[in-house]
Parts: sequence; C-alpha cells; structure tokens
Amino acid sequence: QIQDLTFLIKNYCLTELYLNNNELTDISGALKHLCALQILLLHNNQLEDLGKTVKELKGMISLQTLNLFRNPLAQDPGYRLYVIYFLPSVQLLDRKSITQKERESALHLYNCERSCVLHSIAFGKRVNTPLGPTVGSSRCIQPARRLIGPSDNGHLLCSFCRVPFDNPEDAILLRAMTRSLMEFSSVDWNKVATCQERRLENKAEEPHEKLTIQFR
Repeated sequence: QIQDLTFLIKNYCLTELYLNNNELTDISGALKHLCALQILLLHNNQLEDLGKTVKELKGMISLQTLNLFRNPLAQDPGYRLYVIYFLPSVQLLDRKSITQKERESALHLYNCERSCVLHSIAFGKRVNTPLGPTVGSSRCIQPARRLIGPSDNGHLLCSFCRVPFDNPEDAILLRAMTRSLMEFSSVDWNKVATCQERRLENKAEEPHEKLTIQFR
C-alpha cells in the first residue's frame, strides 16, 4: 500500500527497485536521482500521467528493465512507442523485449524528419528520395525542408561543412546527410621480414603489396 516514495531520497546507489503492487499515483521528484538503476518494476499501481512518469525516468541511462503495465497510463494510445523513444536504454518493457522494428517505428512517429533522413541513405550509395512523405505513409506529414543558401545581406557559415547558410538548421541537416569516405588497407604480413630476420639477413626483403579499398 505504498503511496509515497520520499524515503528513497538518499538511496543513490540502488540498481534494482521493486515497487509493483502498490498504490502509487505519481513518482515525480522521487526517482530521478537513481542514476544507477537498472531494473524498475512499477506494474499494478495507479500511475496516470505518462508524460510525467517518463520524464522522471529520463535520467536513468542504465535502466534496462521497466514494467509499467496494469497502470492507467498503459492504456494511452501509443504508450509503448512513447516509452521506447524517450527511454532508449530500456531493453525489456513490460516483460517483452524491444525490437529494432519498434525502435524504428518510435523514431518515425516522434522524430519524423530524422527518420526520413535515415531512410534516404543506403549503404554504398545515396537513394535519390526526398525528405518529405513517402508513398503509402500517413505518419510522415512534414514537408521536405528547402535548403536556403547565402543571401546578399550576409550569411552564417557552418563550421562543420564550410558551406554558407542563412539558416543554421539547414547546415546541420546537410552535415547529417553527408557521407564520409572510409579507407581500409591490408598487407600480406607473410612477406614482411621480422626484426630477427632483418638482423640475421636470412630473408630477402620482398616488395610489399598493400591493398587499399575506399568506400562511402
């Protein structure tokens, strides 16, 4: 029948906390100092405000297991995706593992623009698709942002990509879409003489063959 959590104010090092099957209606200001918490069970309580509850848990970067079922807030539309997006460290929610597909759906729902950027880039090549709504998608309703170039009256210079923009957000977006060049080199070490072989001069030096591969 626990209703108040003020007794936990000095328990900074807790890693597991079982508060299920109580009468908690609000946890605001009671748990955010528990940064080491890894397991938190809050199921079968009376928590109603999903936003306030998740806000209290945002600082728990080590939280991996969370139970919130059998609370009124669990009836909110989109409850599971909301928790997945705002508490990314959680791996097991309401006794069910969080899948990669659920994380992608949460990102698409709560950060549509970033989701569209990620889906416009493919491994090895750029997919020429706009950042706006995709065909058959009803969630991504934000239009593609037009990159605004420099004006005659002055401009802002992006320190990352060295391209002038009037709107700094456009520079950040362009930087996010820019792919860096990656290079991998390999050498046949069987043809490289060791230090001992060099001293004894038992093995003639052969020309080194270095294979270098570049890709984006």
